[in-house]
Amino acid sequence: MVSNIADRKALSQELPSQQDGSIDTLVQELRQTILDHIDAIGLNNSEAGESNSRLSKNQIRTIHAAHRRETAQREAKMVGDHGQRLLNHFAEGSEVGVEAIDPELVLVDPDTEEANLFRIAALLWSVPVSRGFGRRMRFLVRDRSNQKLIGLLALGSPVFNLSPRDNWIGWTVRDREERLVNVMDAFVIGAVPPYSQLIGGKLVAALIGSGEVSQHFERRYGLKRGIISGKLKRAKLVLVTTTSALGHSSLYNRLRLPGLIEFHRLGTTNGWGHFQVPDSIFNQMRRLLELGGHKYASGYRYGDGPNWRLRVAREALERIGLDGNVMRHGIRREVYGVPLTENWREYLLGEDDDAILERPTVKEIADACIERWLLPRSKRRPQFRAWKRGDTWRLITQAIEP
Repeated sequence: MVSNIADRKALSQELPSQQDGSIDTLVQELRQTILDHIDAIGLNNSEAGESNSRLSKNQIRTIHAAHRRETAQREAKMVGDHGQRLLNHFAEGSEVGVEAIDPELVLVDPDTEEANLFRIAALLWSVPVSRGFGRRMRFLVRDRSNQKLIGLLALGSPVFNLSPRDNWIGWTVRDREERLVNVMDAFVIGAVPPYSQLIGGKLVAALIGSGEVSQHFERRYGLKRGIISGKLKRAKLVLVTTTSALGHSSLYNRLRLPGLIEFHRLGTTNGWGHFQVPDSIFNQMRRLLELGGHKYASGYRYGDGPNWRLRVAREALERIGLDGNVMRHGIRREVYGVPLTENWREYLLGEDDDAILERPTVKEIADACIERWLLPRSKRRPQFRAWKRGDTWRLITQAIEP
């Protein structure tokens, strides 16, 4: 942790001079708040550039904890208003017939019952769930056999700079500018209890490759104006990327169903990001930039680029005299790519003019997942049948506790 004087001096730079009263007060308060926060989450910036191989998943969760708690507490009113009713959408173990599981994708529209269910289910995640950037498609994965929730899937616009992805494709900067519109990033993937105890997360992840996802994308984004470029583009979803939340991913590792879908490990991120900065601190950073008249303070989060939060944080850190390495958490997330056409690379490189989308159905993928993962797990670990709705409610209420 950055708790001793030497570490704090290494992190801190000389404070900016000649601040007016209101800015100077904010600078001092924000600077101290950030240093205290780094201590609290156990983030050692002197070693942040090193591999995260020594960090356990629990240590990574601890680094996420403040942001997760802050995010979850914003949902307290919604849980109080709708929680008991929405709880009926979650299964008990005795209600799950593994061989009868029949998933469907339910597209979530804003300000609906489905949207509230998505929000309350996201409280079961051990890390804060992102809202995504730009183009977004959120799905409930529901079991038609009992009308209960299996899990969540959400796709959004990808970050512009992602070296493992770009190197794997073979993109130049120009290629990326012209064809990133054909890529989406899966920013929420997972199952809720008791389906999570059956490795239901692999089922949810595999549904990325379903024809239904491609069809929803075509209807919503087939012809849209690019948010960054402003150009009108005809898009085809030929590649989905995703990154692990907790270092090495047991969910995406070896996720392969021959002839249906395959997750390819592309490499790891460099350990830079903004997740360790909770919204309360981020809003103070924006306030500081606003007082200084900086354009980032009110920048549209995606139109100015998907790294908007990171840019705000770096600029604010410079203004309060803290080293930009605060934004280097050192957690190297695994990056995976999921091709959706045979000629996906040729299409993304501009070598082919068309990409033929011939995807399996949700049912075809689900049947393979049930046979490959869910049924064997149910036989090895039948304890899932003891899960009660009250257990799910306990996890939800714990998440929103102050």
